[in-house]
Amino acid sequence: MSFPFLSIIVFSPIVGALIITALPKEKHSAIKTVALVSAFISMLLSIYVFFGYDQAAGGMQFEEQMQWIPSLGISYHLGTDGISLPLLLLTGVIIFCGVLISWTQDDRPKEFFAFLLVLVAGVFGVFVSLDLFLLFVFYELAVLPMYLLIGGWGWPVTREYAAMKLTLYLLVGSVIALVGVIAIYFEAGIGTFDIMRLAEVGFDTGFQYAFFLPIFVGFAVLAGLWPFHTWSPDGHVAAPTAVSMLHAGVLMKMGAYGALRVGMFILPVGAQKWLPWIVVLTVVNVVYGSMVAFAQKDFKYVIGYSSVSHMGYVAMGLTTMTVVGISGASLQMFSHGIMTGLFFAVVGLIYRQTHTRQIPELGGLARKMPFVAVAFIIGGMASMGMPGLSGFVAEFQVLAGTWQTYPVIAAISLIGIVITAAYIMKVSYKVFFGPLKAEHEGISAASVIEKFVLFIMAALLIVVGLYPSILLNVINTGVVPLVMRLR
Repeated sequence: MSFPFLSIIVFSPIVGALIITALPKEKHSAIKTVALVSAFISMLLSIYVFFGYDQAAGGMQFEEQMQWIPSLGISYHLGTDGISLPLLLLTGVIIFCGVLISWTQDDRPKEFFAFLLVLVAGVFGVFVSLDLFLLFVFYELAVLPMYLLIGGWGWPVTREYAAMKLTLYLLVGSVIALVGVIAIYFEAGIGTFDIMRLAEVGFDTGFQYAFFLPIFVGFAVLAGLWPFHTWSPDGHVAAPTAVSMLHAGVLMKMGAYGALRVGMFILPVGAQKWLPWIVVLTVVNVVYGSMVAFAQKDFKYVIGYSSVSHMGYVAMGLTTMTVVGISGASLQMFSHGIMTGLFFAVVGLIYRQTHTRQIPELGGLARKMPFVAVAFIIGGMASMGMPGLSGFVAEFQVLAGTWQTYPVIAAISLIGIVITAAYIMKVSYKVFFGPLKAEHEGISAASVIEKFVLFIMAALLIVVGLYPSILLNVINTGVVPLVMRLR
């Protein structure tokens, strides 16, 4: 058996959480250091696996497999391909940045960082699981700590409501998807939950028509698909900064990935039947999400609804069933994950200094926080789809794929791009330019650690925008075989 890179990536955060629980609660520095080291190990190995992937060979690599519950055909089977690799890298970057941005967290840091690490272990696990049962174990492991983190450390005004709403929505979605997974297991008749073996089974057309929809939609609830998106902005806003970064940055991608890996990969005929209808929901995501974001006065709600809109591009790309569209959706997952992580980090830094998120109460902050202003503008330009940044390449590919398949939908979705540009420019001006409010004269610039976090994410948006093939070459090794199954 080769070196277990993927297992270490998944379980390093869990080991970190266990060590933290053994530390005295007053040892704040030690707790944060353990969290940072475990996050750094996962990120470092994610980078190694990404660049160590053999693009010429393609397929699943870095596989690890051992029997877990043989009587039910359940195994501990991990692996990664061109679709999951960028998400693995994304998760590593976001958790590392999330721990750093939470360095000032002194409210029960022991419990906070332990739950944060358990959550991200679940996310890592979903992206590398090649056994459906194992995937659902990690899926629930990622969702449940969100309730505790938002309820325990979130915005006091809405945290209880948001935590309960988020958890109920996601649990209902996962139960719906689980029904489809169990049906696949029994219909296959080969006594295994192994995804790669189930994908080889030629499921009856009627069965695929019946069970693709619950699987896709069940996972898509977590991806914020309209009209099942309402938990998402409330969850974003109520969550503490690092949790918002993980929530929007990687947790929503987990839903899109599950819809792709389980629904589209195993039931391709069902995808052909239902995706041309689901595309209508995705354009509502794009346009509706951007319109509601434009109308918000709470800075964090703007970013929350922006995430709903941008995740619409991900779902739209998947519905095209083309190489260019699905590649664009995969790149959009990475781009949006970094971009929204940057946005929520900026909002968190501003709120900590000014104690308000109301846009009319802000203004002129670029004078006091110039680095933060520049970082937000870079993220904003990526969100608008400006050339030279990652958002342009991702959205262009999604729209090109959509134009090939659904030209009317592609044309309507352009409205979302225009509105996105409008609210990004509006928010940038009202928050960072104009006169500085008298009550904010005493605020300070971002710390070195905070600048480092913003620099990492802004730099990634630029690097991927200028050199998209660093991701697209890998992504296409996974997308091309998937599209061949869909035809």
